[in-house]
Amino acid sequence: MKSCRVLVFSVLGWVLAMVWGEAVRAGEPPAEAVPPAGAAGPVGNKPTEAFVRVSPRDPRYFELSNGRPYVPIGLNLAVSPTGVRLGVSQEPELPDYERWFRRLAENGGNFARIWLSSSTFDVEHSRSGQYDPERAKRIDRLLALARQHGIRLKLCLEHFRHIGDGPQPHFAKRLHHVSQGGPAEKTADFFDTPRCREQFKAKLAWYQKRYGDDPIVFGWELWNEINCIAGGDWVAWSEVMLAELHRLFPKNLAMQSVGSFDYAGYRERMYRPLCTLPGNDVLQVHRYLDLGARLEVCHGPVDVLAADAVRELRAFGIPKPILLAESGGVEPRHSGPLKLYQKDTAGIILHDVLFAPFFAGAAGPGHIWHWDVYVDRMNLWWHFGRFAAAVEGIDPPAEKFQPLQIEHPRVRVYVLAGQKTWLAWCRDKENTWQTELAEGRPPQPVQAAVLTLNLSAEWMESARWRAYDPWSNTWQDLKPEQNRLRLPEFRRSLVIRAQRS
Repeated sequence: MKSCRVLVFSVLGWVLAMVWGEAVRAGEPPAEAVPPAGAAGPVGNKPTEAFVRVSPRDPRYFELSNGRPYVPIGLNLAVSPTGVRLGVSQEPELPDYERWFRRLAENGGNFARIWLSSSTFDVEHSRSGQYDPERAKRIDRLLALARQHGIRLKLCLEHFRHIGDGPQPHFAKRLHHVSQGGPAEKTADFFDTPRCREQFKAKLAWYQKRYGDDPIVFGWELWNEINCIAGGDWVAWSEVMLAELHRLFPKNLAMQSVGSFDYAGYRERMYRPLCTLPGNDVLQVHRYLDLGARLEVCHGPVDVLAADAVRELRAFGIPKPILLAESGGVEPRHSGPLKLYQKDTAGIILHDVLFAPFFAGAAGPGHIWHWDVYVDRMNLWWHFGRFAAAVEGIDPPAEKFQPLQIEHPRVRVYVLAGQKTWLAWCRDKENTWQTELAEGRPPQPVQAAVLTLNLSAEWMESARWRAYDPWSNTWQDLKPEQNRLRLPEFRRSLVIRAQRS
């Protein structure tokens, strides 16, 4: 969500901008970009009794407990501006989520991340250790909407960073301080003392009684960017609570998250401890386009920074699913949403966040953060349908994909080489957020590009080769010549899909 170093523009600020700001929308996508009716992802949208699990066929990917593949296509929908207006009202209706879930499902989406600690859903809002069953009716309504639209939810339990002894007052949860009747004298106590740990376990048990064994829950996430807390041993606390999640929710995934990977020192300081945590089922990474980041890759093309984040976690050699769980563009050092979003009517940043991680070896597309001021305001929901179309019918665990990259002077070619399927996403090097958004140069056609492939002649000849243009939503057949494949003309990006029977 944001770096812990600078917090000029808060999550609350983003929400209030939606509540009181001008509701400007980019309008409908161009005619050639309208998604097909009933666009579907690689699995059917309607959940039944099947839970999401790490695939026993290939632990780098997900599947359902009935053995069907599952690719989590969606985004962060953490906070609702309507929830801010509701305040302490017990009104259970959630018009924002009704609309967001509907638009996402219409475009092949099947996943969203929710902050249960936001004002809309926070059951522990009046006194530490007391949980409001009336407020939980909003969570009941949320899960009902998710079932209706076939969207599985990652439920993030907490996001506060201190109990009054730190900066950023909007990230304080003072009710946990002893002066307010809470169990902790300082933030570190909340994570390190037995009393506080037992109280948090009691909160998990409260959720379990109400929402245990529910297949609409993708998984439970302990904390948003827990390294940002003002004190305490987050690694030791996470290990204890991940084990407790597994005990209470044996059919759901359990996971943890840390802050944006925008500094090389975070590799060993934050991400290795996160990824090696016992009981952490999903290796999550956050990374943004951020000109204030210390890591140079965060200044460049979005596909490069997104793919690199996945490769960083793959390099740990831990056979678990990887997700780019937060991404997008921000003003320097996370001081606000990227101002160039207002020029991105085509959604090139969202497109790169979606496609690059999966084709770099992640278990799903990237999950954009700015759902309100970017995806919804600019009416970019159709992009989820384009990713869903590109991977429809693919069974990643069965394919045992190996991510590769092909060198080419004009395009970056991200490859997933599988048992029966060969996928490639080709991204024009000359088209980036800098050229199209900052400089205002429209994308130019990529013409007569030829790829040289390291595949056997028998494989090349026996496969059906097709190109998918995600910008026009069109497919066309291709004919390779020996080990060379001539690409059709395209702008920005193109997907190549070869399949053997």
